[in-house]
Amino acid sequence: MAMESVAKSLRPDNLRTWLPLATLMALVVLVGVAQPGFLQPGALIDLASDTAVLFILATGVTFVIMLGGIDLSIQSMASLASVIVALTVARLGYGAFVLAIAVGALAGLLSGLTHVRLKIPSFIATLAAGGVLFSAALVISKERSITLNESGRAYLSWITGAWLGLPNVIVVGLIVLAAAHVVQAHTRFGRYSAAIGAGEPAAYASGVKVSRQKIFAFVLSSAFAALAGVILAGRLASGSPTLAAEMLLPSIAAVVVGGTAITGGVGSIWRTLVGALIISVVRIGMTFLGVNIFAQNIVFGAVLIAAVAITIDRTKIPIVK
Repeated sequence: MAMESVAKSLRPDNLRTWLPLATLMALVVLVGVAQPGFLQPGALIDLASDTAVLFILATGVTFVIMLGGIDLSIQSMASLASVIVALTVARLGYGAFVLAIAVGALAGLLSGLTHVRLKIPSFIATLAAGGVLFSAALVISKERSITLNESGRAYLSWITGAWLGLPNVIVVGLIVLAAAHVVQAHTRFGRYSAAIGAGEPAAYASGVKVSRQKIFAFVLSSAFAALAGVILAGRLASGSPTLAAEMLLPSIAAVVVGGTAITGGVGSIWRTLVGALIISVVRIGMTFLGVNIFAQNIVFGAVLIAAVAITIDRTKIPIVK
């Protein structure tokens, strides 16, 4: 009986549910012991602020991964959005933020149509889309970083300010969390996404409009990526075609480390939040240890491989190619 209990606790579903949360708690304790100042309220608020952009970026790609797909264009879309904001906010005011997110939604629509209509694998379609978006950012920015002037910075208070002592970027992250949770847990799209990820042929046979759900997921992914780029531009008061260049691996790692299966069908936005916090705490821990910022992706890559190995549903991929 004891062996059966241990075996049940090691099942992928239980690991996805409890291992990420246990890992987060252990990491917080370890970093807190090594650096007691980490557990101070101010430091924790800084952690939450730094996690917000990563969480928003990861939230969008969660919708695509839940379907069993992937979106490799999100970092390019975030960078392009930052450039759009930097170039237009002085003239368009708050309309610049709307424009950037609208461009993101349009890019996601085109990626989704390419994937669905041309039947191109999502990683190829979005890899190509990422190249296009990156090139567009380079062209319109003239290959340079663009600093917002004083008139442009006047519109950034909703990003850089605070509400009741809480940085607005955290408030935006909480709004995204609530909205994404409602979409995933309380709409047909959310239910259909889980069904498609669990078994696309069965979902199609039951009458689910699979293509429509996939396209909408890519629209959400790219729109959230654009929102992340908008917030990055606001926090840094600048836009650049490479502003989010190092965020693709951490954002996908956040989704998978949080317990969402890379093969789709199992996951939630709350799990992505836990995963994003894990990535942020690991990053802080490595910074305390003096690990070079460019070498941190080595750790994230190893963490991603380990998370996939633990949580992947191998019944969906009997042959690995």
